[in-house]
Amino acid sequence: MAAPAEPRVCSIARTLDVVGERWALLVVREVFLGNHRFDQMVRRTGAPRDTLTARLRTLVGAGVLERRRYSEHPPRFEYRLTDAGRDLYPVILSLLHWGDQHLAGRDGPPLVLEHRCGHRLVPETTCHACGEAVEPTDVTRRSTVQA
Repeated sequence: MAAPAEPRVCSIARTLDVVGERWALLVVREVFLGNHRFDQMVRRTGAPRDTLTARLRTLVGAGVLERRRYSEHPPRFEYRLTDAGRDLYPVILSLLHWGDQHLAGRDGPPLVLEHRCGHRLVPETTCHACGEAVEPTDVTRRSTVQA
């Protein structure tokens, strides 16, 4: 009798524990787009206030965002990306690109990003060592976890 398969230990699963819920990634998107305050995020994401509060708490607790006071009376806070949060930018760009390619329809994408060179930004994953574009067939798997 074969032993039951164990869940794969991987960083994708760990990451999804933090940002794998719709509202979490939409919050990160909004902060990247310059919306740092709670009411702006509610308007731009459409998230229920209690859900947004919970997601912000999770993202702050995980070190993705930091909370900064911008008003003493009444006390008000805004949210800024940490280094860990800024490292999610390629993820946000990849999701945007995938949606543009597969879900935009005939009207085209509702949001277009331009690089500072003036051209439309089309994200690409490249190897840090050699600079070549990375395709799924170019990658081999090596586990660092001992069984």
